[in-house]
Amino acid sequence: MAKKKHGARPIIQGHLEKVSSRVFERYQKEVTELVKQGQGVYALYRRDKLYYIGLASDLERRIKWHLKDKHKGKWDRFNLYMIKKTDHIREVESLLIRIADPEGNKLRGKLGGSKNLGRALDAAIKQRQDEERGIIFEQRERGRKKGKRKKVKGRTKRKGERPMKGYFPKGKMIYTSYKGKEYKAWVSGNGRIKFQNNMYDTPSGAGKAILDKGAVDGWKFWKYKDKNGELVYINQLRKKRR
Repeated sequence: MAKKKHGARPIIQGHLEKVSSRVFERYQKEVTELVKQGQGVYALYRRDKLYYIGLASDLERRIKWHLKDKHKGKWDRFNLYMIKKTDHIREVESLLIRIADPEGNKLRGKLGGSKNLGRALDAAIKQRQDEERGIIFEQRERGRKKGKRKKVKGRTKRKGERPMKGYFPKGKMIYTSYKGKEYKAWVSGNGRIKFQNNMYDTPSGAGKAILDKGAVDGWKFWKYKDKNGELVYINQLRKKRR
């Protein structure tokens, strides 16, 4: 006989919502009997507006205290949520405070074990913006007068014979570093490379514009970001095509 599957056990053991502070003052015995010094999270309200969120190992004592401490007179209703499992009770409190940001909570909740993803998002946005700028530059280039051949630096090849043509059909940003300084260029779908407002037919030509002197193998000088976001030499693309 197959074993019966059990669902996740609830962590909320009991709750009271939108209870007037007068009820607690007048019927403390009845409220205390229900709560039985339970632990959990509570919320204080004033005219249906959330004022304060708190954590307590003794809910009954904590609510009584707020009837006479610095929060006295600033709330008229309360909610109680009794929590059975207390392993993450502080995280629950912190999460609620950060989401609701009540007026009465002066300190924000702490998420000690949580990784702030803000920097990763910022880096992803900057990469996307770089790529979008490259596309805009490419569109401007196409919008110039047709039929007029521009002066191209680097090794000159006949039209359609640029070595990087077809590697990045939608265009791609490439990167390199030299003497501690970072550089980047845009490779269009037709293989042309835009670097510092100059156009190049070859990665070596674009690389030579950075070096003080001497030749450079552009395929082993420039890198691009693969599908995993890792920087790899563009020479890897040429190896795959062979």
